[in-house]
Amino acid sequence: MKYSWNVACESMRLLPPAQGAYRVAMTDFSFAGYTIPKGWKTFWTVHSTNKNPKYFPDPEKFDPSRFEGNGPAPFIYVPFGGGPHMCPGKEYARLEILVFMHNLVTKFKLMKVIPNEKFIYTPSPVPVEGLHIRLLPHN
Repeated sequence: MKYSWNVACESMRLLPPAQGAYRVAMTDFSFAGYTIPKGWKTFWTVHSTNKNPKYFPDPEKFDPSRFEGNGPAPFIYVPFGGGPHMCPGKEYARLEILVFMHNLVTKFKLMKVIPNEKFIYTPSPVPVEGLHIRLLPHN
C-alpha cells in the first residue's frame, strides 16, 4: 500500500491535521534579523514548509509522487512531529488511515454534493459548507 500512503501523505501536506507547534527557545538566537530571547515561546506553522515552493515545487498541486523514494528532507514534512517530539501513535495512525482508505475506495463511490466547495482556516482547515458527500455502494 505504498502508493496509498503517498496519497495520504500528500493529503496531509495540503490539509494538515495540525497547524503548527509551540516551542520554547532554549538559548538566545537570531532569525531573519530578529533576536529571539531565551525563554520566549515560538510558533512554527506547518505552511512554512508544506506550502513552500523551495521544498515542494508547485505546492498547491496534488502530487503523491513527492513521497516516492526518500521523500522530502528530514523535518520538512512532519505531520506526526519529529525527533523526540514524534507522536507515539504514528504507526497506529498510519494503519488506521490505510485501512480506512482501503475500505472506502473498495466499497464506495464518493460524490461531493457541492463540487467546488472552499475551505476556511480557523485555525484548522474547515470546509465552508461542511463537505457534504454522498456515499454510493459499489455494485
